Amino acid sequence: MARIGILGGTFDPIHNGHLELGKQAYEEFGLEHIWFMPSGTPPHKKDHRITEGKMRRDMVMLAIADIPCFLYSDFEMEREGNTYTAQTLTLLKEERSEDGFYFIIGADSLYEIEHWYHPEQVMGQAVLLVAGRAYKKRQRTMEEQIAYLSHKYGAVIYPIHCPQMDVSSEGIRSAVAAGLPISGLVPEPVEEYIRSHGLYTHPVQ
Repeated sequence: MARIGILGGTFDPIHNGHLELGKQAYEEFGLEHIWFMPSGTPPHKKDHRITEGKMRRDMVMLAIADIPCFLYSDFEMEREGNTYTAQTLTLLKEERSEDGFYFIIGADSLYEIEHWYHPEQVMGQAVLLVAGRAYKKRQRTMEEQIAYLSHKYGAVIYPIHCPQMDVSSEGIRSAVAAGLPISGLVPEPVEEYIRSHGLYTHPVQ
């Protein structure tokens, strides 16, 4: 049985925080691979125009090219319409029933997961690995939220002990639009791709 980590997101763009999170999950939980899985049309991302899927795919592939344990997955990108984590995990379990999936999320998702599409399916089909980044809206500590979800849904949830990085895709888009440097925030090939394709040059909406 393979132990596979899944790191999903729009990756608009992928940044060094994503890579550090993937490395820590891989090492801390003895995973075989980390699948970087860009979303196709995520139902919850309505705050900005999402970059074309091919370009987000290209940036992910450039970012992980030299890291053998990181693999690119087009499992969500190739599906039409809105893509939901519950559906993704159901399909993956049908295809790879012997494998164990470890779904990597941020603390914000840990607190919002009950508002996802069929959260019971998400928590029933994958171990959740949670990165402890700051989340302002919380009413419980992370330990309390983990205990609550574990009791209510039978979820298996572990925190990832990853140093917090002050980097976000939204911040990178804003920096590029403002003409500010982004070196050190994204891998060099991704920075060059952003520049050469003129991405994020318009102010964030």
